[in-house]
Amino acid sequence: MLDSEQSLTLGDRERLYGYLEGRHRLILTEPEALLTEAAKMPGLDGQKMSKSYGNTIALREAPESVTKKVRTMRTDPARVRRTDPGEPTRCPVWAFHQVYTDPACHEWVVNGCRNATIGCLECKQPVLEAILKEQEGFCERAQPYLDDPSLVKAIIADGCDKARKVAQETLRDVREAMGLDYT
Repeated sequence: MLDSEQSLTLGDRERLYGYLEGRHRLILTEPEALLTEAAKMPGLDGQKMSKSYGNTIALREAPESVTKKVRTMRTDPARVRRTDPGEPTRCPVWAFHQVYTDPACHEWVVNGCRNATIGCLECKQPVLEAILKEQEGFCERAQPYLDDPSLVKAIIADGCDKARKVAQETLRDVREAMGLDYT
C-alpha cells in the first residue's frame, strides 16, 4: 500500500515503514529546507550578496557604516528623478523591506514609489531603522564573549561532547538497522 502512494514524502514513507516494522524511530532523516518569505537577499548593489563583492552588512557593523551603506544602495533604475514613478519589485531595497518592515510599510512603499510621492531616501529609512534595531541585539549578546573569549572555548567543548554522544547513538542505530551490529 505504501509503495503505491505517490503523495508521501520520503520522510513520511520512512516513518511509516518504521512504525510497521516496530522500530518507531526514524534514522537518518533527509533534511528539508527552512526558508523565510524572502529566501534570497540581494546585495546592497542588487547583485548576489557576497563579501568579495563588498555589498554586505556585517552583523555587528558600526551604525555609521550601516547608515552609509543603506543610504547609498542602488534603487529602481527607472527612478532617475524623485518625480519619476518606479516599480518596487525592480528595486533591491524592496527585498530588504520584505524582511525588515511590516505590511503597512510595504503598502506605503508600493504606493509611494509607484506614484512618486516618496523619494528613495525616504523609502530606505524604515529599512535602515529596522537593521540598526536588529543589530543592537547582536552587539549586546556578543559583548560578553568579546570580553571573555574563554567562554566561547567552553561552549565549543560542551557542544563537542554533546555532539559526540548523539553521533555515537546515531551510528549505533544505523549499524543496528543495517545489520552491522557486531556486539
